[in-house]
Order: sequence, then C-alpha cells, then structure tokens
Amino acid sequence: MKKPLKRLISIFAATLTALLLSTTVWAQTEIDISDRNLVRVGGDVTVAPNRTVENAVAIGGDVILEEEARATQTAIALGGDVILERDARVDGDAYAVGGEIIAAEGATILGGSRTFTEDGRWGMHGARRRGVDGFGFYYISKIVSHLLTVLLSAIVGVLILRWRPDFLPNLAATVRQAPLQCLFWGLGGVAAAILLGILLTISLFGIPLLPLLGIGVAIAVLLGTLGVALWIGERTQPRRALMSQFFVGILVLALIGLVPFLGGLILSVANLVGLGALLTRVFDKRQSQPIG
Repeated sequence: MKKPLKRLISIFAATLTALLLSTTVWAQTEIDISDRNLVRVGGDVTVAPNRTVENAVAIGGDVILEEEARATQTAIALGGDVILERDARVDGDAYAVGGEIIAAEGATILGGSRTFTEDGRWGMHGARRRGVDGFGFYYISKIVSHLLTVLLSAIVGVLILRWRPDFLPNLAATVRQAPLQCLFWGLGGVAAAILLGILLTISLFGIPLLPLLGIGVAIAVLLGTLGVALWIGERTQPRRALMSQFFVGILVLALIGLVPFLGGLILSVANLVGLGALLTRVFDKRQSQPIG
C-alpha cells in the first residue's frame, strides 16, 4: 500500500475514532445552558408543555415541542425531525437536516423553515419520519421524489457537460483510477462535516451557519455523484459518446434507487465515492491537473 493512501487511512481512522468517542460521551446527554438553550447529541430534545426556551437543537434525534411549548429563536434537528405539537410555536427559524418539519394543527413557525432531506441526494434513505401516512403512500412518494431528483440532477449534469466539458470526465477518471481512495475521502468528508456541525451547534453562535453547511455538502455530493454516473456510463458503454454515457449512468442510478433499502445503501456508497472524488480533485495535488 502506498504511503499517501496509508496516511489517508490513518487520518480518517483518527477522525472517525474521535467522532465516535465524542458521540459516545455526549450520547443521550442534554446540555442545558442557562435553562434556555437545550442541545442533545445522540437523542431527542423535548420541550415540555407550556415551557419556553430560546434554542432547541438535536444532533442525531428529533426536536419535539409539546403542546403550547415555545422556542423564541430556533428549532434545529440534524438527522431527525422538527415536530411541533398542537399550539407549539417557534418565533425564529426551524431547520431539519436529514428529516422533516411536522406541524400539528395550531402550531406556528414565525421565521423561515427549511428541510435538507437525504432523499434529495439520490436515495440516502436513513431519515426517520413520523406521521400517519400508510406505507404504500409513503413508498410511492419516495419513488416520485427520487425520480424528480434524478431528473433535476440529469439537467444539472447536462449543463455542466455543456459549460465545463472536462469537469465530470475528470471526476470519472479519478473514480476509475482510485476508487478506494475516493471512498475514504468521502467518509472523511462526511466525518468532518458532522464534526463541524456539532461545533457550530454547541457554539450556538454558529447555528445560523448550519443551513449553509447543509447546502454546501448537498452541492458537493450532487456534483460528485454526477461524476460517478459518468463513470458508470463509461464502464457499461465504453464506445458511446460522452453525453450518451452520462445518460446511461443516470439511468442505472435511477433504477438502483427504486430498489427498497438495498438501493438506498448502494446509492449511499455512490454518494460517498462521488464526494471523495471531488475532494480528491480539490485537495490532492497529484489529481489537480486535468486527466486525459
């Protein structure tokens, strides 16, 4: 094994170990700051009925505002849902990264509300959902969401191939030449994003930056996965034109995403490899030059 790859594995292992240790230490631990700011890592944050807090933040869980509970600033869930029960109120913004915002009758959000769902990243189906929808309706909605996402992603890919014709081929070449390295870069990138999200959340002053972090990661994953789609097209149809290879790769990913559970798992790996390919192109000097 080459020294750079060994170094990369060591860095990733150290980062992942630190992440797991920090998660273990803080798991199911609620941080109550001046009785007004609630932060929990590895569990749900529940604001009791008629209680008022400033910020309610859950990392790896749901934020639940029970009846007539109030958050005067923000309600944020990373990897979970923001759930507002009857007459609950958020005076500021509500964000759900990897989940949904579910509001009962009479619940209000006076500021902005945004969701950054994993379904928008080609089938990373890990987010929890609470509601009364039947499984059939829920699964059909997942399919429709997945196909719409693939369609929009294909449009973005075509525009990139028109405006920056070397960008996606270079990503595909990086995946072809170093798939394992791309996977480790992707895992390291996700670990770094999670650590940064935790630091921003615990600092409280960094909470407004969380949506920007989510958008940045989503864009990076999208661009990287488009490169993976082109690589798949090159592997399956090596003699076709570049645009045809891209559409073949998109079609393959679209079909994979229709397979329950296993499809989401495979697409999650594709997301990680694509993200890793992009990070490799950005940070690895040996890959910074165009690949023929």
